[in-house]
Amino acid sequence: MSPAEFGVNFFVAMFALIDPIGNVPVFAAATANASPAGRRWVALYISLFALGFLAFFYFTGLGVLRFFGISLPAFRIAGGILLLLLGLDMARHDMTAAFADPADEHESVDARGYARRRFERMVVPFAMPLLIGPGAISATIIYAGEARDLGWAATLAALIAMAALALSTFVCFVLTPIISRALGRIGMTITVRVAGLILCAMAVQFLIIGMNEATHGLFRQSVAVPYAEGAAKP
Repeated sequence: MSPAEFGVNFFVAMFALIDPIGNVPVFAAATANASPAGRRWVALYISLFALGFLAFFYFTGLGVLRFFGISLPAFRIAGGILLLLLGLDMARHDMTAAFADPADEHESVDARGYARRRFERMVVPFAMPLLIGPGAISATIIYAGEARDLGWAATLAALIAMAALALSTFVCFVLTPIISRALGRIGMTITVRVAGLILCAMAVQFLIIGMNEATHGLFRQSVAVPYAEGAAKP
C-alpha cells in the first residue's frame, strides 16, 4: 500500500466512523438557538477538537497501550463493545433530545461567547464519545501502527487526512440548516437510526476482528476481513 492509498483509506474509514452527516440532527438540536455565526463558531470548535484529539491518539496511542500492557486485539474488543452500546442507543432512542439546546440559552450579540458555552456542554458526550468514540480512537491507533511500516510519508498522509476530516466535519455542521430542511424531521430521525444500525454493524466487525486476532483464527478470513483481496470464500 502506498502512502497516498493509506491516506485515502484512513480518511474514508474515519469519515464513516465519525459520520458528521449522521450527526447533523444532533448538532441541529444542540444549536437550535444559535445564529449562523454562532453555529459556525460551535462547528469550528468541535472540528478543531476532533483534529487535535485524533492527532493526539495517532502519535501517542500505541505508547499508551504499551504502557498499560493492552494489546490491539483487546482494544478492538473493548472499543467494539462501547461502540455497540452507542449504536443501540442511536438505533432505538431519540438521541437529539439529549443534546437539545436549552430554551433559556439564547445567543446574545457575542456569538463566540455563546459558542464557547455550548462547546463546553457538548464536549461530553457529543464531541466525545458520540463524534469521536472508541471506534474512531481504535481505528486511529490501528492506522498509526500500520503507518510505521510505510515511513514518514504515511504519517504526512494521515495528517492531511485528519485535516480533511476536520474540514468535512466543519462544512457538514455549518450546512446543518440546509441538510435539516432537505431531510425534514422524519428524514433526520431515519438518518440517526440508520447511522446507529451502521455503528452496530461496525462494532460487531471490530469484535470479530479483535477476537480473530486474539485467538489466531476463530473466524473465517472472509468474515474477519471482508471484501479483501485474497480473502477466503465462504
